[in-house]
This record gives sequence, C-alpha cells and structure tokens, in this order.
Amino acid sequence: MKWKTRLTEALHIQYPIIQGGLAYLAYSDLAAAVSNAGGLGQLTAMSLPGEDALKEEIKKVKAKTDKPFAVNFAIGQHDRKFEHMVEAAVEEGVKIVSMTGGNPTPVFELLKGTDVKKLVLVAARRQAIKAEELGADAVMVVGQEGGGHIGKDDTSTMVLVPQVVDSVSIPVVASGGIGDGRSMMAAMALGADGIEMGTRFIATKECVHAHANYKQALLRSTENDTVVIKRSIGQPGRVLKNDWTDKILDIEQQNPDYEHLQEYISGKANRAYIYDGKEQDGFAWAGQVIGRMRDCPTVKELFGRMITEAEEIRSQWS
Repeated sequence: MKWKTRLTEALHIQYPIIQGGLAYLAYSDLAAAVSNAGGLGQLTAMSLPGEDALKEEIKKVKAKTDKPFAVNFAIGQHDRKFEHMVEAAVEEGVKIVSMTGGNPTPVFELLKGTDVKKLVLVAARRQAIKAEELGADAVMVVGQEGGGHIGKDDTSTMVLVPQVVDSVSIPVVASGGIGDGRSMMAAMALGADGIEMGTRFIATKECVHAHANYKQALLRSTENDTVVIKRSIGQPGRVLKNDWTDKILDIEQQNPDYEHLQEYISGKANRAYIYDGKEQDGFAWAGQVIGRMRDCPTVKELFGRMITEAEEIRSQWS
C-alpha cells in the first residue's frame, strides 16, 4: 500500500512520519535511523555548541543515510544567536529545516533565494495562518497532549488539527499524543497530511543519548504522570512529574518569574535527568502518549508496527 500525501511528495519521503527536534537527543544516530525507515529524521541544531559541531553532525547523518533529513532550530528557547547555525546548515546542503519555539521570520529571511523546504511548529490556528503567509511549506500542529513546549491555550490535538486544516492550504502535520498506527490514522482522518512524534522516538534503541533511566521512566509511567511547567513565564511545556518539577511548580506559585526559575528549568537541569539519569535532580520532557508506550524497539521495528496497524485500519475503511 502506497503512502502518498502532500507531505511525502514535498519532502520526498516514503511515509508521512516526522521525528521531533528533541533537544539534546536528536543527533545523527536517531535522525538517520528515522530517515532510513522511510520517515523524516531531524537534527537538533541549537543543542550543539556551534556551527562547526552542526556541520560535523550533518556530515554524520549523510554518512549513515542517503535519504532526506531536516535540521531543527529551536529559535525561541535559547539566549544564543541562531543565524550562523542556519547559514551553516545551508552551507552543508541541508534541504529541509524546521523552526520551533519562536518567531520564524528571521529564519525565512536567511533562507530567501534557496530551495530549502521550511516547516514551522505551531500551537494555534493564528500561528499556522501566519506561517503560511511567511512562506512555510508545511505546518506541524502540536496539541496540549504533546511533550516539550506546547501552546498556551490547552487545545487538544483532536480539536486543533482540523481547525488548522480548515484555515491553511499548505500540508498540515499533526503532533501531540501520537505514537502508533491508530493515532496516525486518527490524524489522517482529521485531515492531516502526516504526523510528528517526539516522545515515542526517545524510547527507541537508536536514541542513544537518552539515559536508560529516562527511557524506563517513559515506559513505566501513565498519562497522569506528566505535568506542565513554565506557564507562569508564558512558555508552557509538558514534562515527567517528579520532585524537581514539584519544586518548579511551587516556585511558580510563590515567585513566578524567570529569575527564580532559571536554575530549575535550565538545559543543565534537563541534561541531569536525560543524560545522567538523575530522576529526582532534573527534569525530562514527555507527552501524554507515555500512557501507551511499553517497549523500546528499534526505529525500523516501530515503523513496521505502525504501518502494519495503519494499513489494517485503512483496509477496514474501504
């Protein structure tokens, strides 16, 4: 059965499945595995120390796959400048970039005159409309179920995706709460041209940078074991609940400003959990889809299961 959608045609991929940007985790092993399995793998640019490191990671992906892949720029969650990183990706011949967490306009300006495909992560209909006006080739729409940074409006994927589909003419990619063939087909039924998954790809063999404790926490937890932090500073994000996040929420109640939160929501605190496995001394992003995750397959195995399940559903619809 062929999986031909506007997304697969635009990105030249076999299946309409995109791997999320995954700060500090989306490097060459995972990106190449996803691309080789028929989806679109991504590198996380802003987790790298500079343009030379990004260029090296791009070269590593190219050595592991000849399939399309993307570079993700988390432009709103870092104090660092990103312009030189975008230029480095273009210099290395990257054909697809995605933007998350901020105003994508500067990136669009940098990509003028190139043939680079531009994907923008949005969490509201108005953001999707704006992204299309700027020239986005597709929008990735994340509902409140998702892990990492989500929208301020708490709109679910089930509601948000068809809203955006009805509001833009470019391909729409559904994100948030998706981790198997059933949820992929639900997204397609809502009008999406494809899906993006983040949390589900962390619990795979090729996500080599994620500590075993992190993966096991994802697999043993339920959808009720996540909380949303950073609402008080306008940057809500869904994480695994633990003592550290309890402290964050307490600070948000008592002293809701970035200065008091900085130590607890830093990249260092994130890496303490996801790299070092310190489950109570840091935080880790996770979506509610963990309530349906119970194993850690290879990316190829995950794709095989998803496509088989999705095709069984498609056959029942005909």
